[in-house]
Amino acid sequence: MIFEAHYIDVLTRRILVFLFSLRAITKAWWWGIRINGDIKVFGKIYFRRLPDSKIEIGKRCLFNSSPNSNLIGINRPCMISTLQRGATILIGNNCGFSGTVIGAFRSITIGDHVKCGANTLITDSNWHPEDPRSGDPKPIIIGDNVWLGANSVILKGVTIGNNSMIGINSVVTNNIPANVMAAGNPCRVIREIA
Repeated sequence: MIFEAHYIDVLTRRILVFLFSLRAITKAWWWGIRINGDIKVFGKIYFRRLPDSKIEIGKRCLFNSSPNSNLIGINRPCMISTLQRGATILIGNNCGFSGTVIGAFRSITIGDHVKCGANTLITDSNWHPEDPRSGDPKPIIIGDNVWLGANSVILKGVTIGNNSMIGINSVVTNNIPANVMAAGNPCRVIREIA
């Protein structure tokens, strides 16, 4: 009985991923978002692209948006949006996102093989451009093979070097070099990765 339930669940998930992926590709086309290869989506994904802005998604990316799609617990769908004219979001190949929000007022670049744990937030602005206290948006660059732990927040002006890992619940406000493990609020380097 347990094995039967497992196989039914696997089959159901495959069918749902196919249907959600087809829906997401159609929505991306509608919003003028370029997808450079196949993507897989489980649950709804939200796109918003302002005119004169750009969103480009690489090959073989996975977007988990359903609470059932990742058993660590996703509390929101994936949302990818440009919020000012001229803004750019570039996502590399083989990336994975679980309930991830990516919001660009200026520029967010994500390398290849980046994994974003459940409920991560990547934003290059404080989201209130009309308020002078908020300051200007600043670009974010996330290198190749970076792992962002669940509930991590990556804030404006940050560069994260290749092969680095960011711990769960970290708030990244400053640059993180390549090949390190970093965590905390504010996020700090804990040790190098050999």
